[in-house]
Amino acid sequence: MQLGIIGLGRMGGNIARRLMGKGHEIVAYDQNTQAVDALTRDGASGAKSLTELVANLAKPRAVWVMLPAGEATETTIMALAEVMDADDVIIDGGNSFYKDDIRRARTLREQAIHYVDVGTSGGVWGLERGYCMMVGAERAIFERLDALFDSLAPGYGTIERTQGRHAPDDRAERGYIHAGPVGAGHFVKMVHNGIEYGLMQAYAEGFDIMKTKSSPALPEEERFELDLADIAEVWRRGSVVSSWLLDLTAQALAGDDRLDNFTGAVADSGEGRWTIDAAVEQGVPTPVLANALFSRFRSRQENTYADRLLSAMRFGFGGHVEPPK
Repeated sequence: MQLGIIGLGRMGGNIARRLMGKGHEIVAYDQNTQAVDALTRDGASGAKSLTELVANLAKPRAVWVMLPAGEATETTIMALAEVMDADDVIIDGGNSFYKDDIRRARTLREQAIHYVDVGTSGGVWGLERGYCMMVGAERAIFERLDALFDSLAPGYGTIERTQGRHAPDDRAERGYIHAGPVGAGHFVKMVHNGIEYGLMQAYAEGFDIMKTKSSPALPEEERFELDLADIAEVWRRGSVVSSWLLDLTAQALAGDDRLDNFTGAVADSGEGRWTIDAAVEQGVPTPVLANALFSRFRSRQENTYADRLLSAMRFGFGGHVEPPK
């Protein structure tokens, strides 16, 4: 299948490479010409403008926009729509706010252009592991693009199949779903990231408790010099709290259990805030997720070992660097 990709950063470039590895044809554009040149050397066709990218795609076209949520995505999608035709598809695979998706789809519908929002999880490891995808789209358009999603998804892998599950559609087990109409994909991904905040905070706080167990403020017989790297490692082996985030924690601690390479200033990229906004709108109590978000705010004023561990996890799965102090 042929696909245009705009934005060849940490995820966009790897999405393109994974698709090319599965036999799809990629036409790529990025303002960074070096990124385009690198992908061209790997087998893609490069474009020097949006117009050239669209011209090099056969109708009905599909173009995947993989840019940071906000103004860059908004202006690119609107500019792209100016050079596309009826029945073409624009895919936003970033972390856009789901209400923006609904608004954009309504606007593009006037030009008979289809809009798809894909909540994409997998970070910098997606090229190798595959991407978990939550897709918001018209059902027919989702089916039109199915070959792309199937190639990007992890597949069954080594995960045991869920006992008692007898769903007629196995795509969820292979790593992607049609979440619902436009907006549903990014809404589900938004909540996914809100939950991620809470999980990360729980690990970080737990390890902070163990880190400070050697404090001289405690009675001597109650002080323990705990090996946090060993604890993270043993928890990976059969523990009920094992997870990919714990794998990343173990990896970070194996390299430097003091985490001196991290300041502990933890950024939030928007989805956590939007999740709490949705909880307020819907009257759903989310004390864990809210506190995890507020802890990130606090981390930019004073840092703890827990904050450094959060930064290490974020760097591990997404290559996220710490915000400047």
